[in-house]
Amino acid sequence: MRRKDREITDSSVIEAFIAKEKIIRIAFYDDGDIYILPVNYGYINDNGRYIFYFHGAKAGRKYELAKGSPSIGFEIDGCYELLEADTACKFSAKYQSVIGTGTLTLVEDKNEKIRGLDTIMKQATARPQWSYEDAMLNAVAVFKLEADKMTCKAK
Repeated sequence: MRRKDREITDSSVIEAFIAKEKIIRIAFYDDGDIYILPVNYGYINDNGRYIFYFHGAKAGRKYELAKGSPSIGFEIDGCYELLEADTACKFSAKYQSVIGTGTLTLVEDKNEKIRGLDTIMKQATARPQWSYEDAMLNAVAVFKLEADKMTCKAK
């Protein structure tokens, strides 16, 4: 990180930021192209190791890339506020972001799928448990991102 003065290392600040945001951007390397997409997420902090879950269809580019390219990048940003000035070059912004890399897998185990979907729903609604019909569980893809490296920055 170039601006060490903006790096956040306090785990409680990082946790609070990840807990309040709703969108994570996932970046795949696709045979010379970069494919990035925003998705809703849920997360688990397992003793400082972050595990993010998101869901989608069992078809399409995201699904196919997840099957073949487990190394991905990710980004979460928020807390944006424009800082105005008298001249254009002196404008700035307040923000906070988390950037990292990780390993992506498709969840096949029914109990872990439920855990992943509950984690996503808790992030969106604060309600921790839901019920799911077997047909829905069979139709949906649940993605599990285990963060390998992660940094947090703010201004």
